[in-house]
Amino acid sequence: MEFIHDSRAIGIVLISVTFLSLLISNSRWGSGYIAFWERQLHVNIPLHVPHSILHIINDGLMALFFFLVGLEIKRELLVGELSSLKKSVLPIIAAVGGMVVPAAFYGLWCGSSPFSSGWGIPMATDIAFSLGVLSLLGKRAPLQLRIFLTALAIIDDLGGILAIAVFYTASINLPYLFAALGLFFALCLLNYLKITRYRTYFILGIVLWYLVYNSGIHATIAGILLAFAIPLQKINKLEHTLHDPVNFIILPIFALANTAIIIPNELGFIYSSIVHHGIFMGLVLGKPIGIFVFSIVAVRLGVGALPENVEWKHIWGMGMIAGIGFTMSIFIATLAYELPGIQLIAKVSVIGASLVSGMLGFAYLKWLNSNSVERK
Repeated sequence: MEFIHDSRAIGIVLISVTFLSLLISNSRWGSGYIAFWERQLHVNIPLHVPHSILHIINDGLMALFFFLVGLEIKRELLVGELSSLKKSVLPIIAAVGGMVVPAAFYGLWCGSSPFSSGWGIPMATDIAFSLGVLSLLGKRAPLQLRIFLTALAIIDDLGGILAIAVFYTASINLPYLFAALGLFFALCLLNYLKITRYRTYFILGIVLWYLVYNSGIHATIAGILLAFAIPLQKINKLEHTLHDPVNFIILPIFALANTAIIIPNELGFIYSSIVHHGIFMGLVLGKPIGIFVFSIVAVRLGVGALPENVEWKHIWGMGMIAGIGFTMSIFIATLAYELPGIQLIAKVSVIGASLVSGMLGFAYLKWLNSNSVERK
């Protein structure tokens, strides 16, 4: 139990299951392992729902992950680090830079190619992984830097969610969409009327998920909508209840299923692909550059201020760590590309870029601390 409550635990678990998944996928059991996740489950019900194990995970279980993210976003906007203009301006502007510049880096490589739809992949920051890496530094990283990264990553996730809803939706079924919006309005009305029973929200939330899934918008958006309708006084308890199941069951299962990939003996076609270059450069270079430059502009214009005990060198190191895209980046990759070969390139690129970003950011911030200690 002590391990679960360690702030580094989520990152360690996700790294471990990803390594395990890649190991099994590229062993003699690989074909059976991959076939398991792609297996179709034929259930005789008159409803249009996901049928493969992989789709059940990506469309169903991940809705709970997005529900938890939505709760965090709502709490931060109402009573947390994003609740006041003064507190929120700098992380919001930094997050915008951390999305726009990586997308632009990707566009430089792939903008005029058939793979231009992958621009959303390097926009993402994995909250669990990035905070896990930062926590490895302990007291060597200022507490305010962790708070800043948390706020930035939450805004980043909100941007990713909007991108999924607006740009990664193939077609819209208007009757289902209007029904979903009507139900969301009803849920908000329940909140306004101070109805606080969990069961009511969750039963209607399942219906909302079904309507969103059939509307053509990705079903995980239902998790965000439900979270925004939940009464504020229930959020802390829900976050506490869902934290461990989502982070130590759902996310590891997602990582296992979505990294079940056979890495070819010849990796040249991956590392020479423009898709690899766009994703890798977007996460490893675009993230720190975007966050750092947009933050400087905000401070110089007087619309934002650096947090206490945080210097520009810390912002650069945090920007490196924010290049850990992992969960959200892999998720967007599954939506951006239909061809399995391109998905393979994208997933390998995300894993590689996240690994490099994490190691560089950790090493840089540790070196900064060592240098400051020596100077004292």
